Amino acid sequence: MDNFNSLYDFIDIAKANKKYPENTANNLKSALKIFEKQLNGYELESISMIENSIEEIFRSVVIANKHKSIISLNTYKARLLKVINDYKKYGAKPDKIQNWHVKAKKSTPLLIKKDKTDKENINLSNSIRTPVENAHKIEFALKSKEKAILTIPSNITQADVKTIKAMLDSLLQ
Repeated sequence: MDNFNSLYDFIDIAKANKKYPENTANNLKSALKIFEKQLNGYELESISMIENSIEEIFRSVVIANKHKSIISLNTYKARLLKVINDYKKYGAKPDKIQNWHVKAKKSTPLLIKKDKTDKENINLSNSIRTPVENAHKIEFALKSKEKAILTIPSNITQADVKTIKAMLDSLLQ
């Protein structure tokens, strides 16, 4: 007979065999911990008994976790049932785990569409429409407490450098 603690061992084995990612394994264990507190001795000794009386157990979990939302508790319930289902398929006989093919999750178009909509709705208070300049800016502090800014394009030619140098040299005279 398979007991409740077998589910914890199964999650560890599935994680070690890359059937559950680490975060999924942790989430499944959290669900087990929440439900474990509400199980009686008979239910702890039989996974089948847990499945048969899941609704009564779930009611106890809801009452004991009044501070949690019902949506969250339903998620924990679904996780518990997932572990039990996976355990029955692959955990009862460990050699079956090698035939377990994990489906890769795909991103849902709904989320992508929502992200695009959110990006379109973003509006900055002061929109900046100036393009990024590909130039070097050099700031000079002058003796008269004024400043001069020299903007030099990054694609400056040797002839341009000579002209700028001549201009700066003329300022010194």
